Amino acid sequence: MFVRRNITSLAPALAAVILLTAGCGGQDDAKSGSAEPASSATSHGYVEGATEAAEQQSRLLLADTGSGDTRVLDLITGKVHGTARRPGVTALVTDGRFGYFHGADGTQVLDGGAWMVDHGDHVHYYRAKIQEVGELPGGTGTRVRSDAGVTVVTAADGKASVHPRSELEQGALGTPTRLPGVYAGAVVPYAEHLIALTGEGGGHAKVAVLDRSGKRVAAPEGECEDPRGDAVTRRGIVLGCADGALLVHEDDGVFTAEKIPYGEDVPRPERAAEFRHRPGSSTLTAPAGKDAVWVLDVTEGAWTRVETGPVVAANTAGEGSPLLVLETDGALHGYDISAGKETTVTDPLLKDPSGAGPGGATAPVIEVDRSRAYLNDPEGKRVYEIDYNDDLRVARTFGLDVRPSLMVETGR
Repeated sequence: MFVRRNITSLAPALAAVILLTAGCGGQDDAKSGSAEPASSATSHGYVEGATEAAEQQSRLLLADTGSGDTRVLDLITGKVHGTARRPGVTALVTDGRFGYFHGADGTQVLDGGAWMVDHGDHVHYYRAKIQEVGELPGGTGTRVRSDAGVTVVTAADGKASVHPRSELEQGALGTPTRLPGVYAGAVVPYAEHLIALTGEGGGHAKVAVLDRSGKRVAAPEGECEDPRGDAVTRRGIVLGCADGALLVHEDDGVFTAEKIPYGEDVPRPERAAEFRHRPGSSTLTAPAGKDAVWVLDVTEGAWTRVETGPVVAANTAGEGSPLLVLETDGALHGYDISAGKETTVTDPLLKDPSGAGPGGATAPVIEVDRSRAYLNDPEGKRVYEIDYNDDLRVARTFGLDVRPSLMVETGR
């Protein structure tokens, strides 16, 4: 295990204290686990047609890449809801509410009916009916990124379109705004702007800050060679580059870009290419080749390489929580990130952790929220709920009637 720290300190950030309450501004607090209709159109945080709850309303969106069957697993009630078949589905991503099911010819959008609204010092949790929204153009390689105002779809050819979030929330795709030009990676909404990389995908791409219509309004000094992977954190947008990461940050309307270097040359197969983290956390994970995991502490501006066994999937809740690694033995392993040592391991949970079984096209993933982690077992047709603060105890096991080849968590 080794640690690399950049010599440029990150700008101080305000501490965000999230109060897990159902309301504010004079509203009565709801009891934990209860939910009440948001009845006043003038109450703070009101969302028409939704029910406000006192706690996170987590749901898992699941897809079987073999059959195309999809399901929504409500983690509050334990009920499984059937949704439309999506033959040919190859990938699934979420923005916390909507599921984007990518196929060869398009991307189908499902409103998972669970989300949160973050006001900085507190949050509101909502649940509503699950509903189909429609199909976005763009097949394999399409990337979808969202914030509270817009959803941006970047096609494999680098062309991008902006969809008003309010229309998606009403169950319609609406009329998108086509951005001019082409981009070297996903266009990411951030701080009421869009963060884009201009240039060829395999060369030196430069950061551009666009307004929501695509007009360039700033160009912070920052280049990213061979860009792969991006993540939104409270500290800013993290972009994966050949020499480490590029952090794009906004402070009082001014955008800056600064490098978080690995500290030495890293071969391309061992570079961080796809980040996973708990939404809201500034600790990111990514495979570092076959037998190690990168952990990027965005706050400290430091990379840590944790030597593990053969990696299938990894994630962490950050902030002192263990690094969770599904390895090829089918067991979930917990590592102390600072020490680089394994601290606990479960019995084997998956017989085929590689995802290469019949109908399998993707490996399992680990989804993490503030108290639990979720691991999909396609061959076993189940999902494990893991208490990562209690020696990786299996808290619940959800049996399914489909192979959950793909999985994302909404409501966070």
